[in-house]
Amino acid sequence: MASQVLVAANRGPLSYQLGEDDTLTARRGGGGLVSGLSAALARQPEALWICAALSEADREAVRRGVCEPGVRMLDIDPTTYDDAYNGIANSVLWFTHHHLYDVPREPVFDARFRQQWDSYAAYNRAFAEALAEEAAEGACVLVQDYHLALVPGQLRELRPDLRIAHFTHTPWASREFLDMLPDDVRGQLVWGMLGADQLGFHTWRWSAEFIAGADRDDAVGIAQPHLPGGSPERGVWHHRAAADGSGYGPRRFTEVRQYALGVDADDLRALAHRPVVDDKLAALRADVGGRATIVRVDRTELSKNILRGLLAYRELLTAHPEWRDRVVHLASAYPSRQDLEVYRAYTQSVRELAQEINAEFGTADWQPVLVSVEDDFARSLAAYRLADVALVNPVRDGMNLVAKEIPVVSEAGCALVLSSGAGAYEELREDALTVNPYDVSATAQALHAALLMPAGERLERTKRLAAAATALPPTDWFTAQLSALRGE
Repeated sequence: MASQVLVAANRGPLSYQLGEDDTLTARRGGGGLVSGLSAALARQPEALWICAALSEADREAVRRGVCEPGVRMLDIDPTTYDDAYNGIANSVLWFTHHHLYDVPREPVFDARFRQQWDSYAAYNRAFAEALAEEAAEGACVLVQDYHLALVPGQLRELRPDLRIAHFTHTPWASREFLDMLPDDVRGQLVWGMLGADQLGFHTWRWSAEFIAGADRDDAVGIAQPHLPGGSPERGVWHHRAAADGSGYGPRRFTEVRQYALGVDADDLRALAHRPVVDDKLAALRADVGGRATIVRVDRTELSKNILRGLLAYRELLTAHPEWRDRVVHLASAYPSRQDLEVYRAYTQSVRELAQEINAEFGTADWQPVLVSVEDDFARSLAAYRLADVALVNPVRDGMNLVAKEIPVVSEAGCALVLSSGAGAYEELREDALTVNPYDVSATAQALHAALLMPAGERLERTKRLAAAATALPPTDWFTAQLSALRGE
């Protein structure tokens, strides 16, 4: 049966496990976004979520035809998937959008890159073809993230009747970084996105970067920014060159909007008060021993700036020795993309710097840094509840929901030290202590000020931070995009 609402994302709402007896068991995916999208789609008649089969068990579920109703998994060739996901999405697009290249050495766009880019295009094409096959006439399709940046343009060619939206959960590259891509690849990327009727970003900053970078007059076609004064309508007018060189196709408008993803307060607080979290909290309280806490929770992702955060904490203990034996830094660093050498090295650097700080300042009764380099969400929620200070200092980030989650869960109220590189900065800056993510000394001073903040002020700031953080929870975030796509 054709679907009226479709979501396309690399990761789906469930995954499968293959038992020793050859039986398949479905397990629901975690995370606020998956939960929110699942809840929103549950309200939509004939809704469908299209995703990639990520494991051998997922692929076996596809082969057996046992995927749950409302979900279609795509069994994409593992080599093609690896080239697209690790070779392009995580090693090129992620680095481009987050400005992470070591420019004297990177990027290098060679024959191997071209092979991987072809795989990325094929991976996107598999999604576009599945969407074209499953969508009802005039259906709404909401494509998620940089993994699927070519899908809108590919799908537009296959099904021009559809209403297509794309949401990017990362920043969008500045024109300087976008122009590092080979001209034809940059053109495919931009024009792939412009196949959508509506593009969404977490903040106006990232929307503006896309609009500026889409100002093109090249072999692909002509695209012109549309930024009318005083009008809420922003986006790009564009028309593509005909494949036979006979002229241009019809002029189209792609609207660019902002949807600042928030958190669901009730769901998050319920998760944070489960017995398993209570046990983790008791263990952390014993380790902290009544001292003040500085909490951070991140993946060991290069853009998260964990190393400069640790350096700032070390400078705090050096410049303000009165905090020695009076504060503990609870740092959760989930291993990320460990199949890439640069991420393995970064994770090891986090471990080593934490060890150095403990060796320099620690005593028999006090360990300055308690670092957890493992995927332990229950421990993270326990740390949220215990937080006196939250440190969120990415160099460049799409949103960083941790900055919104900690104020919602913190029991006594927390002071938020927030870098200008976080997407959440635009919403939370008035009640946070804001810092330049590269300025270690300023971050150390902000930590000092946060620790000194009077309890009453800290509590009032936390209330306002929590209100801003929950303004657009995942279900409302999705529904707002769908309503706009429908013209409601």
